[in-house]
Amino acid sequence: MKIGVVGGGQLGRMLGLAGLPLGFQFRFLEPAADCPAARLGEIIRAPYDDLDGLERFAQDLSFATYEFENVPAETAQWLSERLMLAPTARALAIAQDRIAEKTTFRDLAIPVQNFIGISSANEIDAAVRKVPLPAVLKTRRLGYDGKGQRVLRTNGDDAAATVRTAWDELGRVPCILESFVDFSAEVSMIAVRARAPGHGSVIAFYPLTQNEHRHGILWKSQAPAPCDRDGQLADAAQKYVRALLESLDYVGVIAVEFFVTPSGLVANEMAPRVHNSGHWTIDGAVTSQFENHLRAVGSMPLGSTECKGSSVMINLVGRTPINSRIMEIPNAKLHLYGKGARAGRKLGHVTLTGPTAKSLEAATAELEKIVVWDV
Repeated sequence: MKIGVVGGGQLGRMLGLAGLPLGFQFRFLEPAADCPAARLGEIIRAPYDDLDGLERFAQDLSFATYEFENVPAETAQWLSERLMLAPTARALAIAQDRIAEKTTFRDLAIPVQNFIGISSANEIDAAVRKVPLPAVLKTRRLGYDGKGQRVLRTNGDDAAATVRTAWDELGRVPCILESFVDFSAEVSMIAVRARAPGHGSVIAFYPLTQNEHRHGILWKSQAPAPCDRDGQLADAAQKYVRALLESLDYVGVIAVEFFVTPSGLVANEMAPRVHNSGHWTIDGAVTSQFENHLRAVGSMPLGSTECKGSSVMINLVGRTPINSRIMEIPNAKLHLYGKGARAGRKLGHVTLTGPTAKSLEAATAELEKIVVWDV
């Protein structure tokens, strides 16, 4: 079975590493020659919207998927008309547009903060009346790892002027203004849905993961989430994500990020793909998110999402420490992506696994002393 992956970054690399032992072959559509997935399969080096490249990429594929959500809409549509593309072009379109994303959540009774779109300077006065500061202004499209957004904390005498300045800084592009959420923790639910011929659909959930960000970039993930002692947050997250998956007739892995508030979960955003906060599943779950994504898209039975105790994952950004220092830490697993050092760039991650969260505290503290980010 030959699988096409749009994108050859670290997520494509990890999909390849998970799929090769299952007998899958891979082809990647990727503009960069030295991408992380280069050694995992054939590379079609072309822009994502290049028709000739797409035709060479799609030839004799069993199915196609993607490793990032900013795939051009035209590319997704072109592929979906010729072969099975999962997740669907519809799921991709919703994730690419923050207004569509928040509206979808709201329509499915998934809690979200108050929000409004801003497409021109003339709309700012009305926007701040509906969404008073403190608030967050984000570009409607693109933007990741903290890019494309401004946190507006002070109302001052003229909230509209504050928003207008931020809108200018973001390039005067269509934006969304969201009420600021006062949260105690950030969590994500990684889930996978597959179609079971003759039996409808099958959905499996990984344990709720608690995430910590620095400079807008994911720093640390812990699973199961320490903030969810009684499991009520996981139950709520599963309910919301199940509704989303079923409404989209979704196939594959999805990640939905939530804020934890005194009144419960508030949905932040969705990623229709394997996700950084699920990297711990490679070492800490019976079946990784990457393998289960391939199983789902390839119409194979899903593997167990049960975790092997507790896990902590820490990203390596900008530069990597001396590998031997990491390997000296008990139960530490180092994953490097084959990327050159550059400020703000994700170069790899380290996973710690153990029987309980308590058993990982000393190793986590030691690892945090070693890892120094360059952002």
